[in-house]
Amino acid sequence: MTRRFDVLVIGGGNAALCAAISARRAGASVLVLEGAPKFYRGGNTRHTRNMRCAHDAATEILTGPYTEEEFWKDLLLVTGGQTDEELARFMIHESKDILNWIVEQGVRWQPSLGGTLSLGRTNSFFLGGGRAMLNALYRTAEELGVDILYDAEVIDLTVEDGMFLSAQLKQPVGGKTEVRASTLVAAAGGFEANIEWLKESWGDAADNFLIRGTPYNRGAILKMLLAKGVQEIGDPTQCHAVAIDARAPKFDGGIITRHDSVVFGIVVNKHAERFYDEGEDIWPKRYAIWGRLVAAQPDQIAYIIFDSTVVTSFMPTLFPPIAGATIAELAGKLELDAAALEKTITEFNAAVQPGTFDHTILDDCATQGITPPKTHWARRIETPPYLAYPVRPGITFTYLGTRVNREARILMKDGKPSANMFAAGEIMAGNVLGKGYAAGIGMTIGSVFGRVAGREAAKNARN
Repeated sequence: MTRRFDVLVIGGGNAALCAAISARRAGASVLVLEGAPKFYRGGNTRHTRNMRCAHDAATEILTGPYTEEEFWKDLLLVTGGQTDEELARFMIHESKDILNWIVEQGVRWQPSLGGTLSLGRTNSFFLGGGRAMLNALYRTAEELGVDILYDAEVIDLTVEDGMFLSAQLKQPVGGKTEVRASTLVAAAGGFEANIEWLKESWGDAADNFLIRGTPYNRGAILKMLLAKGVQEIGDPTQCHAVAIDARAPKFDGGIITRHDSVVFGIVVNKHAERFYDEGEDIWPKRYAIWGRLVAAQPDQIAYIIFDSTVVTSFMPTLFPPIAGATIAELAGKLELDAAALEKTITEFNAAVQPGTFDHTILDDCATQGITPPKTHWARRIETPPYLAYPVRPGITFTYLGTRVNREARILMKDGKPSANMFAAGEIMAGNVLGKGYAAGIGMTIGSVFGRVAGREAAKNARN
């Protein structure tokens, strides 16, 4: 640790590794500090499976073109306009090159998964999932000569007038030490695993949240940077939040706890009442709103209800559905009021109109005369056994973060760019994601801005 590095990268996921590789390929000496043990390295990247990138034509693993303008319109739709258009369009344009660049770093693609994901044209899937992707990036970084430390907890940053000077490091073996570097790339994720911080905005409801990803993303680096005069961006209550199985562990349940069955049934709260349109849009554009929807329900609990005709229509999860031969029996197992659930389903069934079901498009199967409506994929729930999944809000990552420019350079509170600090990944995702989400964009943000941050940090160190 007596050595001075050109680039210090704090974090160990996709964004951090893309930054480290990019900086090293630009000739910089690079040290990566991963706060987790080696087995748990990689933050939330371990639980990912695909990335959304613009492309002009079909490829071996993508079924058709996905233009920059279509990508922009999709992002505009899910964020409701709450995005920095300059940065978002820059990211989308850069994503076209990422498809090939990431392969050059050892990552391999596979054909997309089917079912309700509907991503065969827009998203590229990692062969072997997120952990295989991470392993490839780590292997490439090590072969290039990037230094990596695990169990490396950063406990303080020395920043003067917007310039990073050093980081104070604490390790299980070796204790405290100081790390000096010419530039800093912050890629340490959000604060979703910090329940107390979540409660500052969400109140006691946050006690019922489940954290889909790593327990190591507690926001320590973000909090340090904001305290050192970095400009923040984003709403602390906005996040990537999906409905995950209520039986999942508190942390690190990963992608297998997510439910993709919403469009095939109805969702009710603890009072057996529906509260949102389950068929509003194609699932990859809406799955990430359901965490916030459930968070707004009493006791932050809800139940996806469907029947036996659709059990093979969506990807199964680790936990089997709860079954009942009758609606009343199912209600009993869910501890719901049987009469209330029977009334909700009877009214829903009566409102379903004739149509041609097709989950790959916005079909004409809708309800009429009930609130909330189900505008697509509405079919009667009438074939036993009746099935249900209990779900809670599953928080993946938070959107409050550091403001950056197109160079991934951190901006200070006075609006001026930092002299030598950059950010990539979830810690700056709020620049692009003011709210909402579309499948695979988190990995796009990490890869694009990680690559840019590493390249610019190396250039900064040389100067």
